[in-house]
Amino acid sequence: MASRNVKQTPPSGTLPWRQAKPVLAPADPGAIALATGAGGGEQFVCQPAHRAEDLVYDAWEATGARRAALARQALALWPDCADAYVLLAQETASLEEARELLERGVAAGERAIGRKAFAQDVGDFWLVFETRPYMRARAALAAVLWRLGRHDEAAGHQRELLRLNPNDNQGLRYRQTLWLLTLESYDELDELFVTYHDDGAPGLIYTEALAAFRRRGDAGTSRDLLAQARKLNPHIPAYLTGRKTLPKQRPAYTVFGEQTEAIDYAAGAGELWASVPGAIAWLQS
Repeated sequence: MASRNVKQTPPSGTLPWRQAKPVLAPADPGAIALATGAGGGEQFVCQPAHRAEDLVYDAWEATGARRAALARQALALWPDCADAYVLLAQETASLEEARELLERGVAAGERAIGRKAFAQDVGDFWLVFETRPYMRARAALAAVLWRLGRHDEAAGHQRELLRLNPNDNQGLRYRQTLWLLTLESYDELDELFVTYHDDGAPGLIYTEALAAFRRRGDAGTSRDLLAQARKLNPHIPAYLTGRKTLPKQRPAYTVFGEQTEAIDYAAGAGELWASVPGAIAWLQS
């Protein structure tokens, strides 16, 4: 792979810790053309894979039927274009159809990057440009599996993505903590909190506080965590308790400590908070 180990800049406007819909993250601009010096002059030859990536990049910016049409064109040029499957999965109304498309996308991504990457690039997976479509497809598959009630499988996919890329440029750790708490996988959840202890993201601290309350009730640890979380973002409790109504759409981007983060966190974690007996009353106390 010509671009292996070259660091790429995330799409502009994307916060590194979290996106409102991480599995629908914009695609990175694909490589456009290869320059050759044949014939004494510069000639540009566009390989099928590069052309497919360009079509996908156009598709992320498109709307309606054109988006799906561009994705299909990309797959016609290059069947291993994982991002095209992610796009098509977004356009289908059926979760089962989305699951099937995303499973094909994950397989396509695996073929595109090859087996060696899964051995030699573990730990810095996202920094290898070619791995990103695979990671987007697998994160999207995890989200669909969770919605289908296949919770253990969903968490397993995210567990593997975090192993491949512990820096977690996709922000999957925030969703994973909610899922592990739902599954009552406390040992793994504790490990995740320790791993990302220095994260400093308010949503992560609120979830840690909820986990402590669920296990120990209104104890010193849970109260300390909640106090810390409130300092980091005082807006979140209002949305979790229903004092403020969530908008119909989640914000495109979130900012630490602001309303956008509060809306996004409550939209993703509100159901879990409501499911823990006494948690909402404790939050209001």
